Amino acid sequence: MKKPWIMAQTWRDLVFLHWPIAPDALRPFVPAELEIDLFEGRAWFGVVPFIADHTRLRFSLPFPIVGSYRELNVRTYVKYKGRSGVYFFSLDADSLLAVKAASAGGFLPYRYAGMKVVKKDRRYVFTSRLAKPAIGESFRMGFTPSAGILESSELERWLTERYCLWTKPKSALYRVDIVHAPWQLQKVHAEIAENSLAAFLPVGWNAEEPLAHFSALQKTRFYPPVKETI
Repeated sequence: MKKPWIMAQTWRDLVFLHWPIAPDALRPFVPAELEIDLFEGRAWFGVVPFIADHTRLRFSLPFPIVGSYRELNVRTYVKYKGRSGVYFFSLDADSLLAVKAASAGGFLPYRYAGMKVVKKDRRYVFTSRLAKPAIGESFRMGFTPSAGILESSELERWLTERYCLWTKPKSALYRVDIVHAPWQLQKVHAEIAENSLAAFLPVGWNAEEPLAHFSALQKTRFYPPVKETI
């Protein structure tokens, strides 16, 4: 990475929820340049709620208004020229300023949503509902992390150790590199009460219990977008 990082952020109380899915179900919704990444022949679809905290640009203090907000991203895993990363179908947040900044020019598919996180003892409840009722997407989950850090399996590392994302706002493909320490994952008991995300997927995609993990804290740095050569 030749250029210095441009933004730092801390992710707190993050939950990874993953479901296996047929690659053909995702293919129409992923840019043609990106290969859908597979683990033992299966694609994976992820839903990741968390709190974004201490958001700041390089050489600046955290933003007083958008420094902390809740976020919910919907994603899958892709490859480009041998490199693995993340592709986002949607990124919902409850900060209107953060949404406007990140989605300027259609760069990332951010959407404004009403969100709430409530913690009582060790149990959390995360809720999200899009501000545009016509879209009709909502998500509600309770979860309780278990004590102790996991020794991650090959699949768990494959799902979570991803250090770049791709986006295609118009006709050009861009990569954003991300740096952070390896994930410190914990087991988590998750109870999904409502999930109407990703209506473009086949009915029943989320019928099974997801593979679920929790991470209490992750400090990240983002690098300037790089236009990929096709």
